[in-house]
Amino acid sequence: QVQLVESGGGLVQPGGSLRLSCKTSGLTLYEYHIGWFRQAPGKEREGASCILPSHGLTYYEDSVKDRFNCSRDIASSTVYLQMNSLKPEDTAVYYCAADASRYYNPSKTLHENDFWGQGTQVTVSS
Repeated sequence: QVQLVESGGGLVQPGGSLRLSCKTSGLTLYEYHIGWFRQAPGKEREGASCILPSHGLTYYEDSVKDRFNCSRDIASSTVYLQMNSLKPEDTAVYYCAADASRYYNPSKTLHENDFWGQGTQVTVSS
């Protein structure tokens, strides 16, 4: 049974940092594209903020480029999202998702992936 469990969310001031974790089980991490998605209140679902493809370079959506860093630790089957220089508009529920497609597609929304977690709330506010 595949599971993805996010953690690490919370309240942070503008300009602050936060690191989210996504613990996976039941899948071989390097065989999947792993993406981080966010759902802000009152907004439509977006494509991925970042994607760690099974092969190749990490993808970053323009609004998070140079501020967010995605990484994975194969040994612990965990994926991380390091978020720096946070802005109020980064407030959202953050999800990780796994996709077994041959090629990743950054336009896919969360539920178009094969598996996803329950999300963790990130609030950026003073």
